[in-house]
Amino acid sequence: MSSPKERTVPRLDPLGRGLQRVTAQALGPYQSAVVRIGFAATWLLFLLRELPHRDELYGPDSPWGWDMARQLISENDAFTVLMWSDAQLWFEFVYGFAVLTSALLLVGWRTRTMSVLFMIGVLSLQNRSIFMGDGGDNVIHLMAIYLVFTRCGQVWSLDARRRARARADGTEQADGAWRVDRVGPVLWAVLGTALALVTGMDELGWFWLVLFWGLWASQGLWWAAGRYAPRGAQRLLLDVVANLAHNAALLVIMVEACLIYATAGWYKIQGSRWQDGTAVYYPLNLDYFSPWPTLSELLSSHGVMILIITYGTVIVQVAFPFTLLNRRVKNVLLTLMICEHAVIAVVLGLPFFSLAMIAADAVFLPTSFLRRVGSWVARARGALSARLPLSRLSRGSRLSRGPAAPETAPQGGQSAQESAEHARVGFGA
Repeated sequence: MSSPKERTVPRLDPLGRGLQRVTAQALGPYQSAVVRIGFAATWLLFLLRELPHRDELYGPDSPWGWDMARQLISENDAFTVLMWSDAQLWFEFVYGFAVLTSALLLVGWRTRTMSVLFMIGVLSLQNRSIFMGDGGDNVIHLMAIYLVFTRCGQVWSLDARRRARARADGTEQADGAWRVDRVGPVLWAVLGTALALVTGMDELGWFWLVLFWGLWASQGLWWAAGRYAPRGAQRLLLDVVANLAHNAALLVIMVEACLIYATAGWYKIQGSRWQDGTAVYYPLNLDYFSPWPTLSELLSSHGVMILIITYGTVIVQVAFPFTLLNRRVKNVLLTLMICEHAVIAVVLGLPFFSLAMIAADAVFLPTSFLRRVGSWVARARGALSARLPLSRLSRGSRLSRGPAAPETAPQGGQSAQESAEHARVGFGA
């Protein structure tokens, strides 16, 4: 008869380990954070650049008139709040709303809520004028929807920084419950009131109505479980559901990126200009795609270079989905694709298309590389803040309010503990 010490815990089979992994944690926290930052920054920069031309793009002066947009949306049931009114003031409010939510999602403030509001801003403007874009708008359109279901604020966000400070300050109670959050419930109540006011509108379809009310109710359940039962089965169940939704959305983002490259590559193969290796030559000689004519002429004058770029583009796009089975080859092709998009941004004058594709590619970046980049940025941020007089004054005021751990680093540097904490919670703040 075996003693209790001789008993062993049964080991899970591969399927059990896989299920445990996708339910116990939200995978790819750094990758999802980079995707969040990338797409929020791309959309924000686009809106800021087009600020003087916003009326012609999405407003009352758009060639795609308000009546035309309303007729199309009545047929395809697309979502846009700009169809609620054709007033200039309403358009300005929606445009400013899109800029604000993009900035807040970029820094990771209340990322669960901001991801939904960011999606509303993206869909509202893009569905108002569907012909305004260069291909990158389609990627932003899709990724804005996928980001709603991800836990993209685990690192490199103000939310992560707030949680880290709460742990460091000892404001986490013994049972794991956080102190009362006043901003979250107020924001939840305000958004619930706004949603109730627009629920009866005919322009808001039943699908979007169910989606928004479901997200609003789930956020309330999440707060209630964290406040009153932080260690209970209710919070555990919500964590499992949130992890499943996050991992599924992250998988969809990866599949979407692979489909974009695979379809683009296979369609290129069927084109005669891509087959004879001259396809890249033609856009280089179009005024619309030549912001730097001298550079375009320099590239287009070298036939061998045009041939290499044309065939290389097709090979990389077709082969990339298959290289996911080999990490080293995948990283090489990923680097080539990012460099390709950077060249497209400069040579062809398509910066926002390239930024959107680079943000989508970031989901495949290795975690070790992202952590290393986070450490570099944290060190640079710490060194910069140490040299600023205002930061020294604020540091002195914090020390005067209460005791702090002694610094072991020399003047102007960071302690090892601070560097590790910055690398863990990130630099998004």
